[in-house]
Amino acid sequence: MEISKAEIASANAATAANKSNSASTQSVELRGAEILVKGLQAEGVKYVWGYPGGAVLHIYDAFYKQESIQHILVRHEQGAVHAADGYARATGEVGVALVTSGPGVTNAVTGIATAYMDSIPMVIITGQVPTHAIGLDAFQECDTVGITRPIVKHNFLVKDARDLAETLKKAFHIARSGRPGPVVVDIPKDVSFKKVPYHGYPSTVSMRSYNPVRKGHGGQIRKALQLLLTAKRPYIYTGGGVLLSNASVELRTLVDMLGYPCTNTLMGLGAYPASDRKFLGMLGMHGTVEANNAMQNCDVLLAVGARFDDRVIGNPKHFAQNERKIIHIDIDPSSISKRVKVDIPIVGDVKDVLTEMIAMIKEGAVKPDASALGAWWETIESWRARDCMKYSMGQGDVIKPQYVIETLWNMTKDADTYITSDVGQHQMWAAQYYKFDEPRRWINSGGLGTMGVGIPYAMGIKLAKPESEVFCVTGEGSVQMCIQELSTCLQYNTPIKIVALNNRFLGMVRQWQEVEYEGRYSHSYMDALPNFVKLAEAYGHVGMLIERPQDVEPALREARKLKDRTVFMDFRTDPTENVFPMVQAGKGITEMLLGSEDL
Repeated sequence: MEISKAEIASANAATAANKSNSASTQSVELRGAEILVKGLQAEGVKYVWGYPGGAVLHIYDAFYKQESIQHILVRHEQGAVHAADGYARATGEVGVALVTSGPGVTNAVTGIATAYMDSIPMVIITGQVPTHAIGLDAFQECDTVGITRPIVKHNFLVKDARDLAETLKKAFHIARSGRPGPVVVDIPKDVSFKKVPYHGYPSTVSMRSYNPVRKGHGGQIRKALQLLLTAKRPYIYTGGGVLLSNASVELRTLVDMLGYPCTNTLMGLGAYPASDRKFLGMLGMHGTVEANNAMQNCDVLLAVGARFDDRVIGNPKHFAQNERKIIHIDIDPSSISKRVKVDIPIVGDVKDVLTEMIAMIKEGAVKPDASALGAWWETIESWRARDCMKYSMGQGDVIKPQYVIETLWNMTKDADTYITSDVGQHQMWAAQYYKFDEPRRWINSGGLGTMGVGIPYAMGIKLAKPESEVFCVTGEGSVQMCIQELSTCLQYNTPIKIVALNNRFLGMVRQWQEVEYEGRYSHSYMDALPNFVKLAEAYGHVGMLIERPQDVEPALREARKLKDRTVFMDFRTDPTENVFPMVQAGKGITEMLLGSEDL
C-alpha cells in the first residue's frame, strides 16, 4: 500500500512536534551561579550587599547578566552584612549579603554574630575555594562552616551545583521561620561555575528535623490568662520577639484591654507606644525607676518575646528574692527557663498566642480586679514622680547629649522617621530620650553590642525606605569603625543624617572607669580625632560643626532641609556627662544609681 505525500508530511510534522514537546519538558542547563541568581529572584530579593573576590567571580558575572536584583558595592564586608541586617530589621524581610572566601568571610563574622544575637533573618552567601582544594590551605581558604557554626542558625557547604536551588530554599526558610536568624550558604568556586540541569526553583520545602511550633498550647494559654486576670500587681514585659513576629497591634490591643503597665526591652522599643501613659519606659541597666521597680515588685509577670537578659534583670539572685508568678511566651523553647525559672511556659509565635489570648478574654467573663489595679497604679505613679530621666542643662555653655536627642525627637516625632545607633552612651540616650511610638523604627545592636553598625544600618534602611528620614545617632568612637561606608552612601544615593555626639571619649568605657575604677581613664580618651566636617566633605557629603546649645535646633533643621544630601553633624557634647539611671554589674535592678550624687 502506497503512502501519500500528505500522510508523509503529516507524520513528519507529528515527529517534529513530539521532539519539541520532549525538549520543552527537559530541563535547561545552567551554571551554579545562574541557579543561585534565579533562586534569589524567586525569593523576591531586591538588594544584595557585597564585595567581590576571586571565589565569587562567577556569581558576580551572573549578577551582571540580570537586572531585577540590585547589588550594592560596600567598602568592607562587615558593612555589607550590617547593611543587609539593617534592611531586614526595618522591613521584616530576609537581608542578603555576598562575600568572597577567606578574609571576606572573616570580615563578615562580626556582622553575622550581630544578627545572630538579635535573631535577624538573613542569608549570607560566601565564596569558597574549589572543592578539590578544600582542606589544602589554598589561597584565601578558611573553614567557613566551622568558623560560623556558633553564630548562625544553620550553615551549608554546597558541594554539588545540583543541590543549590534546594539548599537556597532551605536557607531562606530557616532564616525567616521560627526564631529568625542568619544562615550561611558556602559555595565553592567550581560549584558556581559548573553547568547542571536546572528543574526550576522549589515552591515548597520539607525538613523532617526542623518544624518550629507556631500555635501555642490552648490549655497553657487558659492557665496563663486565669493567673493574669486575677493578678493584684500585674506587669507586661516585652522584647524584640514582639517586633520580629510583627505582633505590635496584638500587644497594644492586649495592654489596652487589660489596662496593665507595660515595659519594653532595648530591642523591643516601639512595640508599645512610648507616649502612652501605660508605658513605664525601658527597663534594665539603664531603664527607668518605675519600670525596674514594677519588674521587681509585680505579683504576675507576662514576658512576651523577651529572654530575661543579664542587662534586663541584673543579678538573678536579687531578682528571685521577690515571689512572683511568671508566664513566658516565646517561639524558641530553649529560651524559656534558661535564666529565670518560669511557672507557665507557652511555646509559640507571639502574634498567634496573643491573638488567641485576646479572643479568650473577649469570650470570658473574668475581668481584672479594678481596685487592686488602681492601688498598683498609685504605687507606680509614686515611682514615676521621681522623674529619673530629668537632667541638668548646666550653665548652658556646653551641649548636653540628652538635649540633642530630645530636640531630634520633638522635630521628627510626627514624621516618617527611622533612628539607627551605634553602641555606647549615645545608644542609651537615644533609647531613653527618643520616644518610639511605632515598631521597627529603632534599629540598634542589642545582644552583641557592636560598634560601627550605625551608618551601614542607616544605609540599608534608606535604600528600602527612600521617602523616610533616616538618622544615625553615633559617637566619635563608634562612627570610625565603618566610616568608609560614607563612600557607599554617595555611590548609591542614600542620603542619611548622622548625629554624632562627640564627647572626645569612649564614653561608656569612661563612665565605667569613673564608677568602678576610681577615675583611672585607661585608653578611653581620643587624642587624635579627625576633622569630621572635612572628612564628610572629602566623601562628597555635607559636614557641620555644632558647639553651642542654641545651635542644636537650627543645625538639625538645616540638615533635614538637605533631603538629597548625607549630612554629618558633629555635636561637641559635655565630656563629663554620664548615662543615668545605671545599675552596676552584680547589682539588682532596683539598686540604681540615679545621678552623679550617687557615685
